[in-house]
Amino acid sequence: MPEPITTIRNLDPAMARSFAAAGIRDTATLRAIGADEAYARLVASGSRPHFIAYCAIAMGLQGRPWTDCTGTEKVALRRRYDALIAGTRSCSEDADPDDDPAANARRTDSGRARLDAALSEIGVIPRRRSQPTSSSPEKK
Repeated sequence: MPEPITTIRNLDPAMARSFAAAGIRDTATLRAIGADEAYARLVASGSRPHFIAYCAIAMGLQGRPWTDCTGTEKVALRRRYDALIAGTRSCSEDADPDDDPAANARRTDSGRARLDAALSEIGVIPRRRSQPTSSSPEKK
């Protein structure tokens, strides 16, 4: 009988269900294809990209907790993850634009500023005033 995915450290039943949906049903298959191919299949099968999930898989295949991933190892994993996601996006017509954290942050910041300005204009929130600092104290 094949060994279940949940016997690999960091991989819980929810992750096992996601792997099953991607056609990866046992540890032998997962170990044979490795973290990168397994994660690419997860994303291709509809799982939302998430860097920590990728770390959990990569570290779990090494028998390590995902929290061990730090420093240069984490930077290297992040580069691999970004390359995987870029590759799956170019292959997927329905890629979610919100999966790009930097672009999403820019949209959110820009959208928030416009919303604050509009709410301020109609009097829903008070206009923002600059905070007094030691170099420019508030005038009384």
